[in-house]
Amino acid sequence: MAQILSFIILLTLVTGVGGLALGGCLATLFQRESPQATSLLLSFTAGLMLCIVSFDMVPEAMETTSNYYLAPVFLVVGFGLTFLLNCWIDRSAHHDDGLDDHRCACGHHDLHTAGIVLAAAVAMHNMPVGMAVGTTVAAAGIGFPSVLAAVTIGLHNIPEGMSIAIPLLHDGSKARNAIAVAALSGLPTVAGALLGYFIGSHTPLALAIIMSIAGGAMLYVVFFELLPEAYRQWKSKWSILATILGFALGVLLIFALGHGHSH
Repeated sequence: MAQILSFIILLTLVTGVGGLALGGCLATLFQRESPQATSLLLSFTAGLMLCIVSFDMVPEAMETTSNYYLAPVFLVVGFGLTFLLNCWIDRSAHHDDGLDDHRCACGHHDLHTAGIVLAAAVAMHNMPVGMAVGTTVAAAGIGFPSVLAAVTIGLHNIPEGMSIAIPLLHDGSKARNAIAVAALSGLPTVAGALLGYFIGSHTPLALAIIMSIAGGAMLYVVFFELLPEAYRQWKSKWSILATILGFALGVLLIFALGHGHSH
C-alpha cells in the first residue's frame, strides 16, 4: 500500500505540479505564448486524452462490472459535474474581475487578478482530472497505463501553467513567484488522484463508477477546453492533424504494449 501511495504522489507531483511549473518556466523564457505552438500542443494532448478515455478507461470500467449501462451513464454524469463546476468557476472569475474593475482602472491590477483567478480555477479543475490517474492505478496498478494517463495530464498542464504565469509576469511579479503560483495550482491533482485510488480500490462497482466519472471529466477537458482553445489560438488544419496524431500515438502505445481491452 505504501509503495502504491508513494507512486501516486510522486507521479502526480511530477506531471501535475511539474507540468504547470514547466509552463511557468517557459512563460518566463518567452514572456508571451506562441499561438501556433500552443494550439498544436493542446490539439495533440486532446487526441491523446480522447484515446485514453475511449480505449482504456471506459473499456476498463465496463469490464469491471456486469452492468454495462453504468459506464455510459456515469461518463455523462462526470461530464455534467465537470461542466457545472467550470460554469461556477467562470461565474466567480467574471464576478471577481467585475469587482476589480470598479476598484481600480489600472490594467496592471487586472492582469494580476486574472493570473490569480486563473490559478484558482486550474486548481479546482485539476481535482477531477487527477482522479483519472488514481482510478487507473486502482485498476492497473503500478505500470504503463498509469504513467500514460499522468503524462497526458502533464502535457495538458504546460499551456495552463503558461497562461497563469504570463499575466503575473506582465504585472511585474518576479519569475520565481509566477512559477510558484502556477506550480501550486497543480497540488489538487495529487489529492484527486489519491481520492480516485481509495474509492476505486474499494469495490469493483466503485471502481467502474469513479473511472467513468473521471473519464467524463477528461472528455469535458477535451471538447470544452482543449479543442476550442486550440482553434482560438490558431485556426489551422495542422491543429486537426495534431489531434489525429495524438490519438494515433495513444492507440499505438496502449495496444502495442498489451494494455488494450478486447472485450
